Amino acid sequence: MMDLRLDGKRALVCGSTQGIGLACAQTLAEQGARVTLMARNAEALEKARTGLPGVDSGDHDILVADFSEPDIVRSSISGAVAGGAEYHILVNNTGGPPSGLAIDADTEAFERGFRMHIVNNQILTQAIVPAMRKAQYGRIVNIISTSVKAPIPGLGVSNTIRGAVASWAKTLAHELGADGITVNNVLPGYTDTARLTALFTKWAEVRGTTPDSERETSLQSIPARRLARPEEIGYAVAFLASSAAAYISGINVPVDGGRTPSL
Repeated sequence: MMDLRLDGKRALVCGSTQGIGLACAQTLAEQGARVTLMARNAEALEKARTGLPGVDSGDHDILVADFSEPDIVRSSISGAVAGGAEYHILVNNTGGPPSGLAIDADTEAFERGFRMHIVNNQILTQAIVPAMRKAQYGRIVNIISTSVKAPIPGLGVSNTIRGAVASWAKTLAHELGADGITVNNVLPGYTDTARLTALFTKWAEVRGTTPDSERETSLQSIPARRLARPEEIGYAVAFLASSAAAYISGINVPVDGGRTPSL
């Protein structure tokens, strides 16, 4: 029997005050997990926490950290672990680098993107893997992008950093598999979030079009002819976090309505 329930599991979800991160937290909580929300805005975190299933019983909590400051991320997670927190699920998710051509980006843009994604992912993983090993159960899921399969024009820095995260994850999948820990990447396509709306606006400015026309052009590139809902990304994450996905590791899972032009 396939079991997707996460009762007795504890999840750390990054970037979880809005969009895909919040949807992942909600879905994991619906499946019975105790969720720790992690982001930089304490007020927004508390608002998100109170909207999670099970919150009336104090099931969920928050960690405040700005992902542009890896030392703060390290201090925050170290404090939680020192206080007895043991996580079975880690969802690495944070806002992508700004749009623009790779050739026009300064080196600091690449360094900043590397810190926000690879460095923070590494800090969090190193902090919580000991508990996963102890439990012989761990699920690390990285929210990245379909750009790891086919680079997206106009997202030069993001394409580069997302690809680095995918390779990091594949490496970890080999290193941690014997400990009952899986490492996978979920690749959202065009998803109805504030970030996508901002991208449509930016692309319209660069191309001399309108955000609505950019949206329509994007829809025409998607076989499903619609944007993903954030919760649909959450469903994929919840499956990969479950015991049913114990033999799935080291893969990229596009959730894109069929848009990615590669296998």
